[in-house]
Amino acid sequence: MNYTIDDIDQLDSPALVIYPEWVRHNIDLAIRMIGDVQRLRPHVKTHKSAETTRLMLDAGIRKFKCATIAEAEMLGMCGAADVLLAYQPVGPKLHRFIAVMEKCPATRYSCLVDHIAAAQAMAAAFLARQMEVLVYLDLNIGQNRTGIVPEDALDLFNACISMKGIGSVGLHAYDGHIRNSDLEARKTACDAAFLRVTTLKEAILKAGFPEPVIVAGGSPSYPIHAAREQVECSPGTFIYWDKGYGDLCPEQPFKPAAILITRVISLPDAGKLCLDLGHKSVAAENPIDKRVFFPDAPELIPLGQSEEHLVVEAGTGHSWEIGDVLYGIPFHICPTVALYEKVYTVENKKITGEWRTIARDRKITC
Repeated sequence: MNYTIDDIDQLDSPALVIYPEWVRHNIDLAIRMIGDVQRLRPHVKTHKSAETTRLMLDAGIRKFKCATIAEAEMLGMCGAADVLLAYQPVGPKLHRFIAVMEKCPATRYSCLVDHIAAAQAMAAAFLARQMEVLVYLDLNIGQNRTGIVPEDALDLFNACISMKGIGSVGLHAYDGHIRNSDLEARKTACDAAFLRVTTLKEAILKAGFPEPVIVAGGSPSYPIHAAREQVECSPGTFIYWDKGYGDLCPEQPFKPAAILITRVISLPDAGKLCLDLGHKSVAAENPIDKRVFFPDAPELIPLGQSEEHLVVEAGTGHSWEIGDVLYGIPFHICPTVALYEKVYTVENKKITGEWRTIARDRKITC
């Protein structure tokens, strides 16, 4: 893939640039992989922008998932028809969620719940406003972050379905802990985890309730859940893709559509380069050699990183000069995007505009 920008001298660094052509490619591929766009519920935590959301809306996607109140509001502002807040709102966040629903009445909102106390608080808050919220039981199928284990969830389902202020109840199962690089091994682990969800669904049906909607998976398990005809899938990273998932999921031919721009700003010694790409500019939760990959300079070895600088080993006799530009693919694009107030779009090798990362803010209006 050619990331070259002809007017790169007009763009200061560090910067994050987006290639809309490849974003559209990734959207089309995600739809083809699942076959039925009505079963696709992309997570917007990766891009956090209205412009990228509109590209998905233009492609016929109507359902979305999000993780923050700002993302929920952004989706409502864009006219998304169906939005699942993949979070259990408590305290002030519950009241903010209600405010978003009141501001965007054309959007059908829902959220997660995994505890009776949270369900009761939600029901009371919505009932007080003469409103109703749709909920999904947050099922812990191995992530061990949030959720109730499926084997203990039937009582919570029964309680929620009978509460005034709560509407229909679905099931949500995120399997982000399954990260086998081998697809067959990943499928085996994913199927075993999902069996617990189907067992719960069967118990719900046996109790006489309607079949619950199931939302499952993320990017690594997307092709596996896409084959389950009754499941909605919620990949997120596919929209921009990154080096981490490109290595982990080679069977998914998404294209890296978000690229970091950095420059050589110093030559500390005969073999080292200093780039203006500190950990304020690229997600830094991984080891230093798993933060950014330079496809045109794979020989560069990261040595150290601080807030504004990245030092790499280029070897003696290299030809790099101060001011040279490098194009880097982040290993983890989601938190990288959150570091940028805006991104720049590139089409036909030219900078064409800016997209604000509006939902990186903790609050938009609500």
